[in-house]
Amino acid sequence: MFQSFDESARPEQGPPRLAALREDLARDGLTGFVVPRADAHQGEYVAPRDTRLSWLTGFTGSAGFACVLPHIAGVFIDGRYRTQVKGQVDLDHFTPVPWPDLSLAEWLRGQLPNGGIVGFDPWLHTAEEIAKIEEALAGTAITLRAVSNAVDRIWPDQPAPPAGLITPYPEDLAGEAHHAKRTRLAVGLRNAGQTAAVITLADSIAWLLNIRGTDIPRNPVPHGFAILHDTGKLTLYTDPAKCDDALRAHLGDEVTLRPVEAFGPGLRSLTGPVRVDRATAPLWVSQELAEAGVACVWGQDPCIMPKATKTSAEIAATTEAHLRDAAAMVEFLTWFDAQPAGSLTEIDVATALEGFRRASNALRDISFETIAGTGPNGAIMHYRVSRSSNARLEQGHLIVVDSGGQYLDGTTDITRTLPVGDVGEDEKACFTRVLQGMIGVSQLRFPKGLAGRDIDAIARAPLWAAGLDFNHGTGHGVGVYLCVHEGPQRISRVSDVPLQPGMILSNEPGYYREGAFGIRIENLIVVREAPALAGADDRAMYTFDTLTWVPIDRRLILPAMLGSTERAWLNGYHAACLEKIAPRISDAARLWLTQATAPL
Repeated sequence: MFQSFDESARPEQGPPRLAALREDLARDGLTGFVVPRADAHQGEYVAPRDTRLSWLTGFTGSAGFACVLPHIAGVFIDGRYRTQVKGQVDLDHFTPVPWPDLSLAEWLRGQLPNGGIVGFDPWLHTAEEIAKIEEALAGTAITLRAVSNAVDRIWPDQPAPPAGLITPYPEDLAGEAHHAKRTRLAVGLRNAGQTAAVITLADSIAWLLNIRGTDIPRNPVPHGFAILHDTGKLTLYTDPAKCDDALRAHLGDEVTLRPVEAFGPGLRSLTGPVRVDRATAPLWVSQELAEAGVACVWGQDPCIMPKATKTSAEIAATTEAHLRDAAAMVEFLTWFDAQPAGSLTEIDVATALEGFRRASNALRDISFETIAGTGPNGAIMHYRVSRSSNARLEQGHLIVVDSGGQYLDGTTDITRTLPVGDVGEDEKACFTRVLQGMIGVSQLRFPKGLAGRDIDAIARAPLWAAGLDFNHGTGHGVGVYLCVHEGPQRISRVSDVPLQPGMILSNEPGYYREGAFGIRIENLIVVREAPALAGADDRAMYTFDTLTWVPIDRRLILPAMLGSTERAWLNGYHAACLEKIAPRISDAARLWLTQATAPL
């Protein structure tokens, strides 16, 4: 299997490792050290070598950081992980900090009233991140200092850097040759008066060069750094062992391969001005340029917006991947409903679902660790089942199943909440409100120029009406055989990036009652231009096309709560699920699907 159920958190190892880190910091004259959940490529997921935060603290979430001081070690976690962290760290030695409600600078002000020197690794933090912290610390005696990584020094068996083979990605799926992409972006550099751009995001490099890799679990990207020149030529800095003859032939003469060790000298040899993304590139990059006297200008990674707005070929490819994935999901749901109540565990559910995806013979990997949380575990938003936490599905409980697949032609992400036997009216009412929010976003028509923050409230309004809410964004961007969490597009109250045709997003409102149950419903959607309406204003309007075609469990819906347009949307959606998926599944699954998609 792709998914492992071994327990990766080691809370009991935290105290001795914390003590060793504090001794190391004292020898270096440091008051503290920041340990992020990040690597030099600022991706959400990291290779085993870069799991410093979980190695030190036991916390395995995909976002957060720690700050170790002589008298306290704070673990900063957002709303998704405030339940999870309590069971993964030694609370006698590590203190959860509600972030971003409480910022690092504010916390440091309270913990170090007399000042101190807090170290950080400039490879693991962006220039923007450090600048904001330093600005917030202005007027205090607290200083930040770029140092070598203190965790690496005390980690005796730290894994080696990943070295997976880099492979070409088919041009017919990408929709554009990498030569054309490089040429197009180079024009933008010349128009801006810039001689080069430094690219450090792994998925940006993968997209730009039409390549994929295996350096990061669940995300088919290779590690490396790139310098794109205003001529369209590019230098890729990566481990030569990852590059075979097929890759070299694919890249051609305009892409030069260099080892990672040559990245620093390569930066120092440039003639400015050089574009650096202060929000994604390691601070180390701009420090190297400054020390060499190379002019550095801040600007967004030139790949980010083109990568986010998919080509027609990418949308066609991922549409097929989603239909294939939906067929696997329907086979799984057919199997699930046939199991006696109380006979399954969470691991059984995750194992079976992966098996149905594997049966397609097209699955390259799962797109993230399957979340299969029943009862109270369902209230842990990013719950990862382990052998020690594995719970049995009990009569009257819900189970949240959030999963996805990585296929050559697309990346999927779907959540369905399922009942185990009969569930309570309260759970059904909450489920129906979550469904209303998901439908509201799905059928939305909106003016060009709106961002995710303008749409987020639509998913929450039915919950707000009952005094309820959820502590995560409504949606994130999704790649095409790339990262399942892709920026900059998202549906969130903090997102100011205007949505554009071709952007793929998740639509996943939820509700979580700690210690009781969780609910989430998720489809993927793609932004497109809205069809013209008679009598409408002469203005550009957008809407969403749905990519995910799997029934929503009608047993959890209170029909009387739905309005006529909501009911019509749901019945239309289910009719489309039947039409699109029925030809792709077994006879037993087709019978199940026919019943599951009956009009409400």
